[in-house]
Parts: sequence; structure tokens; C-alpha cells
Amino acid sequence: MMDEKNTISAAEALEKLKAGNKQYLHSEKGTGDISLKRRTDTLHNGQHPYAIVITCSDSRVIPESIFNANLGDLFVIRVAGNVMDDHQLGSVEYAASHLGVKLIVVLGHSYCGAVEAAIHHDPDGYIKFITDEIKQAIGDETDEYKACCLNVKHSIAIIENSLLIHQEEEQGLKVIGGIYHLESGKVEIIC
Repeated sequence: MMDEKNTISAAEALEKLKAGNKQYLHSEKGTGDISLKRRTDTLHNGQHPYAIVITCSDSRVIPESIFNANLGDLFVIRVAGNVMDDHQLGSVEYAASHLGVKLIVVLGHSYCGAVEAAIHHDPDGYIKFITDEIKQAIGDETDEYKACCLNVKHSIAIIENSLLIHQEEEQGLKVIGGIYHLESGKVEIIC
């Protein structure tokens, strides 16, 4: 079944995310709708996410909870260090062009182990692909918060350099960056 495109603007989607994060800050338990009724509805009527969220794989960073979202509200792409490569770009392009999502959020977070590793270590194995990308983004920056912000901005630049995303931006697509603060639960929009 082909999903219909979403009709929520980038500005409306951002307001929904901000309102959801505000609710999250005062919640003791998740409140997004994950009911059988909602699952059945998305099964039969497809997904209609209002935002794409590219974030870290860190188990403490759960976009659906952070933004108090329902099942099917967010198109989430998770990878350590919220770095971008062709696979993530393909997922972003799919959600933007085929599902009509108008807001892309690159969401870094405080106390990011991948950023810390890029600053203080030189890992081996496949982790090196991630830390090398982060090192390229942060240069000589050693302040972890500033490095997280630079890393988010680097991923945004990669997304915005995608030809398809560039074309979608002309149609109202917006790409923003934020930092999720583990210590408070608040999402800070940085660009």
C-alpha cells in the first residue's frame, strides 16, 4: 500500500515537537498512543509521520518519548553519534519525498559517547568510521557540548547538500538541529 503524503508544515511539526518535549519534562511515564487501535490504524492506513528525527543510538535517547509522540508520528533514524552516510540519507530522502514530511531534526545529545570517543580516543574497528566522521565535524574542538553542536551542524550540512533534499527545501522542507540534555530532558534547538 502506498502511503499518502503528510500535510503538516515544518513550522507546525516543530511546534508539536516543542509541545511534546514540554509535556515529557513533567511526565513520569510515556504517554504517546501505542494502543491496539493506533497500531491497527497505522497498519491499514499507513504511516504519516510529521517529523524525521536523526539521532544517536544511545539507549537513553528515545525520540518518541522525548517528544511525547504517538506510534507513527516520527520517522526515526538512529546511528551512534547521529552521523550521516548514504544509508541515512536514503532514509531521509524516502521520508521527505514519499511520505511528505516537512521537518528534519538532527538531534544530538549531551554526554554522547561517540563524540567523547572522537575527542579523547582513537578506536579501532568499525567504530572508527563513526569517530572519523565526528572528528571531521568537530576539528580540534575539545569541549564536549560544543563538539556535539558542531557534529549536529555537520550532519545538517550533509543532509542539505543532498540534491533531492535541496529540491524538497524549495517545497517547504526545513532542516534543524537540536541537543537533548540527558540531565534535564530538555531539547535545545541550536539551529
